Amino acid sequence: MKYYASRLLPFYISVAVVVGVLIGSFYATHFSGNRISFINTSSNKLSDLLHIVDDRYVDTVNMSDLVERSMPQILKELDPHSTYITAKDVEASMQDLRGSFSGIGVQFTIYDDTVRIVRVIPGGPAEDVGLRPGDCIVAVDGKTYVGKNIDTEGTMKRLKGEGGSKVVLSVRRAGKPGLEKFTIVRGDVPVNSVDAAYMLDATTGYIRISSWGDNTYGDFLAAMASLGTKGMKNLVVDLRGNLGGYLQAAVNVANEFLPKDRLIVYTKGRRFNQEQYKSNGRGTYQHLPLVVLVDETSASASEIFAGAMQDNDRATIIGRRSFGKGLVQVPIEFRDGSMVRLTVARYYTPSGRCVQKPFTPGDEEDYEADLLTRAARGEYYNPDSIKTSGQQYKTRLGRIVYGGGGIIPDFFVPRDTTGLTSYYKEVYMSGMLNQFAFWYADHNRNLLKTVKTPEAMAAHLRRVNIVELFADYADRHGVQRRNLMIRTSRSLLERMLTTYVVSDLFDPASALKVENINDPFLQKALNVFREGKAFPTVGEKKTARIVLDFLPAVVSGEYGLQTKFALGATRPTSRKSRFRSA
Repeated sequence: MKYYASRLLPFYISVAVVVGVLIGSFYATHFSGNRISFINTSSNKLSDLLHIVDDRYVDTVNMSDLVERSMPQILKELDPHSTYITAKDVEASMQDLRGSFSGIGVQFTIYDDTVRIVRVIPGGPAEDVGLRPGDCIVAVDGKTYVGKNIDTEGTMKRLKGEGGSKVVLSVRRAGKPGLEKFTIVRGDVPVNSVDAAYMLDATTGYIRISSWGDNTYGDFLAAMASLGTKGMKNLVVDLRGNLGGYLQAAVNVANEFLPKDRLIVYTKGRRFNQEQYKSNGRGTYQHLPLVVLVDETSASASEIFAGAMQDNDRATIIGRRSFGKGLVQVPIEFRDGSMVRLTVARYYTPSGRCVQKPFTPGDEEDYEADLLTRAARGEYYNPDSIKTSGQQYKTRLGRIVYGGGGIIPDFFVPRDTTGLTSYYKEVYMSGMLNQFAFWYADHNRNLLKTVKTPEAMAAHLRRVNIVELFADYADRHGVQRRNLMIRTSRSLLERMLTTYVVSDLFDPASALKVENINDPFLQKALNVFREGKAFPTVGEKKTARIVLDFLPAVVSGEYGLQTKFALGATRPTSRKSRFRSA
C-alpha cells in the first residue's frame, strides 16, 4: 500500500498545484480590484489592456478603430519617421515609388465645383479613348458628379481602380453641344521620377529627379543617353524638393559616376550587421564633370547620393543645407493591408557621417518646425547661420565635412527674396495663382494651341501682360489690388504664372524648363563648369562657416539588410504637381 502511495505521490502533488493555481486565479480576478495577474511583459500588458477594455468597459467600444488610432501614437514615441499607414492609404503612399499605378491616366483639378482634366498622361488609358485637357467630368458610371460636395479624395476613388475594370465618364467639352460618353478600361499609368532632361547650353545637360523609385535608374539612363546624343560634356543633377525613396535607386545612380570599390553608403542598426554598398567600376560616367543641386527639401536617398558624391570628391554640391534625414525605414505589412514603416537603422556616408538632424523622441512638433527655425535664424540667406553637430569628417581628399544635420553644400545659394510682398504671399497661399492659371488656359485654349513651344508661350504671356490680367482676376475674386506691391512683385508673379500656364498647356517638364530660366542655382553651376571646378581639389574651402551648437551625431550598433529600403521623409513644402493623378 505504501508502495502504491509513493508511486502516486507526484500525481497528487501535480493535481494540488493545478487546483491551487485555479483558486488563486479566481480570487485574483474577483477580489483584487483593478489589479490584473500574470501580466509580466510590456507587450502582454498592451494586449491585455485591449482585452480588458473590450470585455469590461462601460460602453461598447469599436476595438478596430481604437487600435487604428493607437498605432500612430505608439510609433510617434520612437522617431519622426516611423509611421503607420492605414490600408486605404497604402496605395497612395507607395505611388511615387512604384513605376506605375492603376487608373485612367489623367491629372485633374476641381474648379467651380467641377472636375476638370488638366493633362492626359501619355501612355495611359485616357489617351487611348481620346480624353483631352479642358474636358469637364459631370458624371461617373451614370451618376451625376458635380457640385459643392465633390472632393479630391472622392474623385480619385472613382477614377482609380483595379486594372482591367471599366469606368464610364460623361464629359462636357468646350465648343460641343451635349455630353460625350467615354468607356475607359483602367490600366497601368506610368509614374515618372525623372521630371525633366534637357540641355542648359551647348555642352551642359540637366536632369531633375523628383523621387527615387522603381523606375528611377532606368529613366535616368534613358535621359543620359538622350543628352549624350545632344553633345553633353557636363551634367547637373537637380535634387531640390526630392524627398527620397528607395536606397537601391540612389546607389545605382551613384555607381554610374564612381570608379571601382568606392564606398557609396553603409547602414547600421541594433539587430543587424553593417551592410556596405560599393561601386562596381562599371559606371559609364566616371569622368563626366558633375554638379548636384540640393536644398532644405532634399532628403533621405537624395542625401545618400549627394553625400556619396561629396565624400568621394566626385562632384560639387551647390545650394543650401539639405533636410537631414539619416534614418532607414522598412515597410512591414499587416494582414489587413495596412503597413508600418519602421526605422531599423541609420545610414552613413562614406566619410562615416550620419546626416540625421537631432530629434527628441515624441517631440514631433519641434522636429517638423525645424525648417521654420532655420528661416528664423537666417540660414536660408546667410551661410554663417548654418548649424550642425560640429562633428568633423574628411572626404577622400581630406576636405572637412560635417555630420549631424544634413549635407552642407560646397557653394551656398541664398533664397531670392526679390519681389516678396504681402500681396504675393496672399495670392500664393490662397491658391489664387493656380486658379487663375487654369482659368486663363481653359478660357483661351484654342488660341493658345497655336503657340507651339514653351519659350514662345512665355513670350506670348509677357506680351498680353499676364500680371495685369491676374491682378484683375484676383480683385474680382476677393484679393484687392495693391498696385505698388504688384509692381514690386511683377517679375516673381510673371515667372510663377508663366510656369503654371505652361504646365497646364504643355507638360511639367516644359514648365520646369521655363521655371529654371535665370535660376541662380543653375547660373552658379554653369560658372563652376566654366571655371573647371566640378571636381573638388585638396585644400578647397567650404563656402559655409559652421556654427557648432547642436547635439553630437549619434552612432548606433550593427546593421545589415538584404532588402529594398524605403527611405521616406517629411517636409512642409514640395515641388510636386499642383494637380492629382488618377
